[in-house]
Amino acid sequence: MASNGSSETFLLVDGENIDATLGGSLLGRRPAPEERPRWDRVLEHARATWDQPVRGLFFLNGSAHVPMAFVQALAALDYRPVLLSGPSDVKVVDVAIQKTLAALAQRGSGDVLLASHDGDFAEHVATLLTEPHRRVGLLGFRELVSTSLIELTAEGLELYDLEDDVGAFTVALPRMRIIPIERFDPWTLLE
Repeated sequence: MASNGSSETFLLVDGENIDATLGGSLLGRRPAPEERPRWDRVLEHARATWDQPVRGLFFLNGSAHVPMAFVQALAALDYRPVLLSGPSDVKVVDVAIQKTLAALAQRGSGDVLLASHDGDFAEHVATLLTEPHRRVGLLGFRELVSTSLIELTAEGLELYDLEDDVGAFTVALPRMRIIPIERFDPWTLLE
């Protein structure tokens, strides 16, 4: 892939949003361990996407309970867990990611991959897309991404499906989605 002058990709993971979307919107229950994303695969996809090093930042709300085993596993995978706390009426993860996106815009370099479905980030993502040498992508479940983010694909936002493009799961998820004809495999219907 062509270089754009950036030498690093910043992978920002909205841990709460990915987990809530997976459990609430797709499964209708708390995901079993084997149904959760393989975060090492997400990191590898981020590296391969633009063929450069990745700084993985995994944002978690630590106000009530911190799953230390999960946090340690993330750190072992070379993510930097960002544990946040604040008043119950503040979406601390969203605020922290918005601040980080704003700081990246000020920094002026580094490509960005955001793992979230949340339209609260659309304004910040739109700002990053105005920078001519910055690549910006979104990781999520295509059919569940906020419309305000989907609309930014016309401005250059690259969308990567966590299951189909990233291969972040070891089991097939029970999803209802439109399948591009070039990806249609009739064998999935016959097995």
